[in-house]
Amino acid sequence: MTVDIDTSVNGLLNGNRRILAKTITLIESSLSSHQSLAQAILDRLLPHTGKAVRLGITGVPGVGKSSFIESLGMLLVGKGHRVAVLAVDPSSTRSGGSILADKTRMERLCADSRAFIRPSPSSGTLGGVARKTRETMLVCEAAGFDVIIVETVGVGQSETTVSLMVDFFLVLMLAGAGDELQGIKKGVLELADAVAINKADGDNIEKARRAQRDYETALQLLRPASPNWSPPVLTCSARDLTGIEDIWSVVLKHRNIMTSSSELDQNRRSQSLSWMWSLVEEGLKDRFHHHPEVQHRLPQLLRQVESGMLSPTAAACQLLFLLDKA
Repeated sequence: MTVDIDTSVNGLLNGNRRILAKTITLIESSLSSHQSLAQAILDRLLPHTGKAVRLGITGVPGVGKSSFIESLGMLLVGKGHRVAVLAVDPSSTRSGGSILADKTRMERLCADSRAFIRPSPSSGTLGGVARKTRETMLVCEAAGFDVIIVETVGVGQSETTVSLMVDFFLVLMLAGAGDELQGIKKGVLELADAVAINKADGDNIEKARRAQRDYETALQLLRPASPNWSPPVLTCSARDLTGIEDIWSVVLKHRNIMTSSSELDQNRRSQSLSWMWSLVEEGLKDRFHHHPEVQHRLPQLLRQVESGMLSPTAAACQLLFLLDKA
């Protein structure tokens, strides 16, 4: 991949979509040469980032995340916003492949020139969050997108990871779904800045209102993450386009409160430190696996652990001790 840093930076600042897509591909590349180029571009772009609304959206499978995001995105572009959707797709743990279907699920938003949808495979990263989502957010901000939406796969620990990179974390829930479908709701509710009961339409409206009251009661039992904000519970229908505007109003209200109290700036500084440490851990793991002594001894130690000749603890200690060798 031939990349000129000056051309890339100028193109991104001018909103060139082709260069944007190419830069994100560079960021997601595992090649060290590509990573160096991506970092050089990001360093140049950093002063032009940080002004966008960063919105994370999660929900149980079947809650209608993609339909909701498309309805919200169309509302926002209609208001003059430029919207980037970073949809993290689940990757196969066997083949590494992913189902990049978000563009087919968001046909109207995808066709709008004021929106940019980037489905990225999670590549096995903890929680299903794409390894370079944070960097991609910054590039999209520099390219002029003032609303960044990060969609999680809705399972595992991806919610925690996304909540540490966005300003507002919205949890979509279903009315009338059994606890077996919403087993993750307790932990997710602790992260939520708002809860929205989706599919509140047709015969489901009354169920949605009951669910709204139930979640309001549940949230009252939890300590709010912020002293300045108590998460509201709303109802909406991505199909009928009801309640979407109310949810956006809540996002803006939250942003105003967090900004005036300086909590938004504090949260972002904390997120930057968390981001740094996650990169340190990732880098240490990468260096460990590429260490020549580790590569030499690892196959033998794996066989010994599998056969029961060596305990996992002893094998781990031996491998870590190898890092001290030149």
